[in-house]
Amino acid sequence: MASEIIVAALSLLGTLGGSLSGILVSNRLTNYRLEQLERRVQTHNSLIERTYKLEGEVVEIQHDIRDIKAQKG
Repeated sequence: MASEIIVAALSLLGTLGGSLSGILVSNRLTNYRLEQLERRVQTHNSLIERTYKLEGEVVEIQHDIRDIKAQKG
């Protein structure tokens, strides 16, 4: 009877150890992927901000060109 309890306890420990290590590895991978996603989002947001700024500058340049044409005409 004692040997069966020992085997059951070792099986339980092995199962718990395997499950916990799997959870930890999965958690690390999830954290890594989230960090990569955050970097991509930051890059995207930076691009959007630069594009918005460039669009404003283009509008100003178009107004300047229109004013120059009006002065010549």
